[in-house]
Amino acid sequence: MGFDFDFGFYNWALISDYVLKGFYFSVWLTVVATLGGIALGTVLALMRLSGKSWLVLPATIYVNGMRSIPLVMVILWFFLLMPLIVGFSVGAETSAVITFVAFEAAYFSEIMRAGIQSIPRGQVYAGQAVGMTYGQNMRIVILPQAFRNMLPVLLTQTIILFQDTSLVYAIGAYDMLKGFETAGKNFGRPIEAYVAAAVAYFIICYSLSWCVKQLHRKIAIIR
Repeated sequence: MGFDFDFGFYNWALISDYVLKGFYFSVWLTVVATLGGIALGTVLALMRLSGKSWLVLPATIYVNGMRSIPLVMVILWFFLLMPLIVGFSVGAETSAVITFVAFEAAYFSEIMRAGIQSIPRGQVYAGQAVGMTYGQNMRIVILPQAFRNMLPVLLTQTIILFQDTSLVYAIGAYDMLKGFETAGKNFGRPIEAYVAAAVAYFIICYSLSWCVKQLHRKIAIIR
């Protein structure tokens, strides 16, 4: 039995009625999780670099623990267990945001830590020599240079994060993949829908990867 691939499934109605809503949520979740993950990851990185055991130990346990658990498990645990703890459901979208920020912070933390350690120690000593505190030295001298070095890696991790947003289907959130899936079910064309989803993710992520590569090349030339 052959399969009749319906190219008529691909039309603007598919995008406007089903996919755009999910695409907007996927982009919004990516941006929020990236900003929140970088902020929390920076704190975790500074804790691990502080040299104080009471800061290093909890940060290390958090980072290594999160990096050892699949993201989909973190999403499911939070979504299913939080109602038992707080007594009410926090919703699929809210659960997605919280879990993505908490999970991605562990990965951004390692990127931040590597970026900070890439700055020559002489820069740190120079800041200390002019009387800067640890916080001032990091904020004014180290972190601006570290961010420049880390920018291509941070953007690459953000692209991976965008791909991972498809995992929120596990808790029923309406992301871009869910939009394609819903259209496929409504029109009885699941194969066409999943092919379209794969092509859409490929085009978006490949284009972003190309831009990151160009940025990395430009930064490398300047340096």
